[in-house]
Amino acid sequence: MSPDRRRLVGRIALISLLVLSLAAAGGFLMLRAWVMPQLPSVASLHEIRLGVPLRVYTRDGKLIGEFGAERREPLTYAQLPKPLVQAFLAAEDDRFFEHSGVDVAGLARAAVVLATTGQKRQGGSTITQQLARNVYLTNERSFTRKIKEIFLARKIESELSKEQILELYLNRIFLGNRAYGVGAAASVYFGREVGKLTVGEMALIAGLPKAPSRDNPLNNADRAKNRRDYVLRRMHDLGYIDDSAWKTATAEPITAFEHPALVEVEASYVAEMVRAELYAKHGEATYTDGYVVTTTLDSTRQLAANAALRGGLLAYEERHGFNGAEAKLPPALLATLNSKPSSPEVLVQLAARPPVAGLQPAVVLSLTPELLRVVTDSGVVELPKAAFAWAGFNEKRTLAAGDIVRIAKIGSNLRLTQIPEVQGAFIALDPHDGGVQSLVGGYDFFLGNFNRVTQARRQVGSGFKPFLYTAALSKGYTPASIFLDAPVVFTSSVNPDDDWRPGNYEGKFRGPMRLRDALALSRNLVSVRVAQAVGIEYTREFASRFGFDKSRLPADLTVALGSASMTPMEQARAYAVFANGGFLIDPYFIASITDGTGREVFHARPKLACPACDAPPPEPVLDPVTGQPVAVPEPQTVEVPEALVPPEDRAPRVLASTLDYLISSMLHDVVTRGTASQVKSLGRDDLAGKTATSNDETDAWFNGFSTTLVAVAWVGFDQPKPLGRGEVGGRAAVPMWMDYMKTALKGVPQLKQPRPPGLTDIAINPATGKLVAGGTPGSLSEIVQSDHLPPPDDGISPYGNPDNAAADIF
Repeated sequence: MSPDRRRLVGRIALISLLVLSLAAAGGFLMLRAWVMPQLPSVASLHEIRLGVPLRVYTRDGKLIGEFGAERREPLTYAQLPKPLVQAFLAAEDDRFFEHSGVDVAGLARAAVVLATTGQKRQGGSTITQQLARNVYLTNERSFTRKIKEIFLARKIESELSKEQILELYLNRIFLGNRAYGVGAAASVYFGREVGKLTVGEMALIAGLPKAPSRDNPLNNADRAKNRRDYVLRRMHDLGYIDDSAWKTATAEPITAFEHPALVEVEASYVAEMVRAELYAKHGEATYTDGYVVTTTLDSTRQLAANAALRGGLLAYEERHGFNGAEAKLPPALLATLNSKPSSPEVLVQLAARPPVAGLQPAVVLSLTPELLRVVTDSGVVELPKAAFAWAGFNEKRTLAAGDIVRIAKIGSNLRLTQIPEVQGAFIALDPHDGGVQSLVGGYDFFLGNFNRVTQARRQVGSGFKPFLYTAALSKGYTPASIFLDAPVVFTSSVNPDDDWRPGNYEGKFRGPMRLRDALALSRNLVSVRVAQAVGIEYTREFASRFGFDKSRLPADLTVALGSASMTPMEQARAYAVFANGGFLIDPYFIASITDGTGREVFHARPKLACPACDAPPPEPVLDPVTGQPVAVPEPQTVEVPEALVPPEDRAPRVLASTLDYLISSMLHDVVTRGTASQVKSLGRDDLAGKTATSNDETDAWFNGFSTTLVAVAWVGFDQPKPLGRGEVGGRAAVPMWMDYMKTALKGVPQLKQPRPPGLTDIAINPATGKLVAGGTPGSLSEIVQSDHLPPPDDGISPYGNPDNAAADIF
């Protein structure tokens, strides 16, 4: 070819290349002009919500619940361990810090595959491209999506630093089992923070993005190991780890198993209350917007409530005997049980019965009068006679090999037990602001989430009497007033079979009694006569001051004996009036809420009881006979705040301080010499309360309080039936309440409400309730309203000689 011809060909080739380049550039510009308007802004990366679950905490920062379809634990780049970052670079994009968002070599490989096989394969995707795809785009395998991915990746790289891109990617990437981001994956698979993982564990997590559902260690441990080893080999090849670290990490066994959100304090009933309240306001965003709720719960007191309720119900079960084995192993496993007690087949049977409030399943191996041998998921255990004597085993009532039972750790010892059929509820409030300190809605939330504290309306029995007696005090009666404890019959004008004959629990009568004694000893017949004297309508109206719905209070004399049905929460709120000096507070359980950005969106502002806000100066106490001032010992009193509560923040006063002081002193007698006298063993002088038992011993209650804490315990069956003879409030509920208070009031000073003006100390004749001179032999001291002093004693009882009195008939 001549030189001229060669020059011509060269010019044509050059022009052709130039034309092609211009065409390519033009095509690129056109493509860019078409794609760019369709792409989101990079700034919106920071606005996309991560789907962080709702987390619920006690007031002292202990986790009690987590709710959400995704588990996320966002981390900053500074919190990401260097080996973890290197593991992801080795697995996904080792040239990440070198390219500008697109790996041209990887794209070329994908093009070659297409040209040689005709298949579209996902390939050459950098971490930046994966971030673009995961956040904005679909996983559709198409060139259109790939082109958008490339342009978006370039856009991200132009506006964010490499560290920002890695932080976003490692917080958003799906890693299987609801775990989004490396922080959540570390918690889900290993139960630890990322900084506490081994290199092998970091490599395992870094191997998951390719197929997180298929390759995760919970689904397929072999695949997870293969991917981990691949990542470790890449880390070694890239110089991230040396030979020794590589060999050590590769030799690590796969120890991953599912770690649910680490609940630090069991309070599932309260966590569910929080979830329900937020869902009612925020809908599905409740589970994704990263709300953090701090409740009013005290973790120490909540743990004490859990232990007290469960201990009380297990004690009831032991008093009423063993119900028999929960289940039995399949016959095929019995033949080899003794030779292979911990066989995989036996362990599968145990695993099918999860623990219930700490009660572990166990398979019986043998039973003798002195020894019970069982197998648990941790091996064979031998229980001495003391651990199962309560069950009363004999020839007719026994256990056989293969029976499945429950055992519990009580202190340092194991004990045979059973899942209680009986149920209970426990609620404790701060009486000054209504903050829930402890709440247990049943034996175990996961046996059923029915919350007996807030949902179970049960007959309150004698727990209503304090409200009736307070109504009587407001009518001018005093703790010294005499009422008759004797039979009474209310006849029916329609059918004699419908006559009502109320009675006392033990069927005995004490004749004339002072109101103070009648309340302490819970005399039903006195209460009926008090209701007659006060009036049913007045009683119902007065009781509504304590927060009760008047329409739910029976409009007949049965109201005096607690025929109304209330929830434990309603009872606790009502008794808080006695504890706080006469104010009606509103129970609440959410102290504050922050959103996913950490901004506080709610802070509780409860109405506060403030006795000091309206307290007049104290008046001197006068001797009713001499009229001279009497020295009264000053009790330690509730501290008065330096700055009084503003009027708009005060709870309404519903009970005069004089009446509150009197009824509280009468309820103090209940726990010192009445139906709850065992409370004395707590060694405190600031406690008061009232036992209660409904008809046929169907419900057992104790409603008790100090000036700083009010707590209500209830025991009964969900389908009402008798608890059994003797299972009254003092036996079934008081021990639970006492166990709680031992812990809840530990270190709390004994405080009393200050004695208000308007009360007078007097001496009375206990038989008549009338006034006598101080020092009169046989007289008793009493406190009464200064404007309702009893008349001077004339030795005549208002009821004459009760031994000669027949039953009152109405």
